[in-house]
Amino acid sequence: MTTISLRKGNTRLPPEVNRVLYVRNLPFNISSEEMYDIFGKYGAIRQIRIGNSKDTKGTAFVVYEDIYDAKTAVDHLSGFNVANRYLIVLYYQQAKMSKKVDQKKKEDEIAKMQEKYGVSTKDK
Repeated sequence: MTTISLRKGNTRLPPEVNRVLYVRNLPFNISSEEMYDIFGKYGAIRQIRIGNSKDTKGTAFVVYEDIYDAKTAVDHLSGFNVANRYLIVLYYQQAKMSKKVDQKKKEDEIAKMQEKYGVSTKDK
């Protein structure tokens, strides 16, 4: 099997490009072997993590050995149809993910404080 290569001398990549991809809208019953079949066509894969909890079902992280292979996979697999679902393939961005976690923590903290002090935001 041949892999598609993007390397052309000293090609500069945008700063958001990295080896870790975040994949959304996966079928819930997709297997690791199917993921390796789909993403392995674009280069050597270091790791695939498929979400298995209620909050992470239908998502996965794919880590490539080479950044150019990851870029090629994003270019070719964004919008790819798997079991009548169109994949959303993005570069993993730590800052965006941690903002979501921070937002959730803040919301939980506010809810605890409202409960502690008997404050309600709902109209009575």
